[in-house]
Amino acid sequence: MAKKQSFGDKILRQRAEVKKMAKLVIAEKKANGHYSYRQKMVSASDVQSEIAAAKARS
Repeated sequence: MAKKQSFGDKILRQRAEVKKMAKLVIAEKKANGHYSYRQKMVSASDVQSEIAAAKARS
C-alpha cells in the first residue's frame, strides 16, 4: 500500500527549506596533477561566500 502523505503547514515548510539549498561541487588540484572533487550542500543565501572561500583556498 502507498504511504499516506500529509500536506500540512509543517510539511510545506520542510519542502520549502529543502528547495533553498544549493549543491556546490568544488574541484581541487592535487600535487600530482590530478583533480579531486568535493560536494557540499549550502544554503542558497551562502552560495557566494562559499564560492569566494573556495577560490581563496585554491
